[in-house]
Amino acid sequence: MSENVRLGYKASAEQFAPRELLDFSVAAEQRGLDTVAVSDHFQPWRHKTGHAPNSIAWLPALGERTERVALGTSVLTPTLRYHPSMVAHAFATMACLNPGRVFLGIGSGEAMNENPAIGIEWPKFKERSGRLAESVELMRQLWTQERVTFEGDYYQTVRATIYDKPETPVPVYMAAGGPKAAKLVGRIGDGFICTSGKQPELYEQLLGAVAEGALEAGRSFDAIDKLIEIKVSYDRDVVAAKDACGWWAALALTAEQKGGIEDPVELERLADENVDRAHTRFIVSDDPQSVVDQVDRYVQLGFTNLVFHFPGSDQIRALDQFSEDVLPLMRKRWPAGQASAGVA
Repeated sequence: MSENVRLGYKASAEQFAPRELLDFSVAAEQRGLDTVAVSDHFQPWRHKTGHAPNSIAWLPALGERTERVALGTSVLTPTLRYHPSMVAHAFATMACLNPGRVFLGIGSGEAMNENPAIGIEWPKFKERSGRLAESVELMRQLWTQERVTFEGDYYQTVRATIYDKPETPVPVYMAAGGPKAAKLVGRIGDGFICTSGKQPELYEQLLGAVAEGALEAGRSFDAIDKLIEIKVSYDRDVVAAKDACGWWAALALTAEQKGGIEDPVELERLADENVDRAHTRFIVSDDPQSVVDQVDRYVQLGFTNLVFHFPGSDQIRALDQFSEDVLPLMRKRWPAGQASAGVA
């Protein structure tokens, strides 16, 4: 289970402006991390202090300033405010510029990102799932065929051709927080994405659903890369580690508290009212070995593509201390994987 573990950096586009986020991500490669995964939001979770650089515009800049890290989204929604044909076109170009390094992480989306941008009524899960599956089918056709005429339930193309595309299609990683979505990942995804800090039983359920979907589709479960974003606040000062989580208090809100909220102003207000709980979604520690031990439970479940989300405003401090204290212990415990966007 611990073979070819890759260790990466979450570029939090919700928290940082484009240029500083780029500098942090370059620093992550320089400190030995294997992957940079960027979020994609039209609106972040905070109105006053939030940011939302566009991932499709931002990732090519990262490619030009780095040499080896795998780079991609975690996650983008290729179904509503982005048409899948346009996503396929953009990521084909990125992959041509950065051979073997690009992956596309996708999900069914959040109302707060899609509704304000294009003024729609938020679709039910069945439609969002159907759109997601159809978008993958269309993108893969555009990456592998010429003159694609596509007649789906949600998307159509007429003799469409992407003229510059990579030798192999871009790997598609799919996020899932429930068993129905996870089963779809097993049927069609190259990789699976989820986030840390939830009940252990959930991860067993999700991975089981991915395996079930893969079996039904005649695919190999082992060939599906398992990526997990792990929220870690490590600092040699444990008080600083805890305080660093405050900006991300929205992560600790219950489903009931944040249900139906589509306005970052309101979400920010709720988060600030619950800032004392922000640390509960993170591994908070001043002990490097404790961090490794807590992360190990995800590796034992089968996740071998670990992307670390550091919450504080001083990302260089976080990267420096993590790379000096924690990273060597992780490399010792788990063999390093190849810094490649390809499926493990």
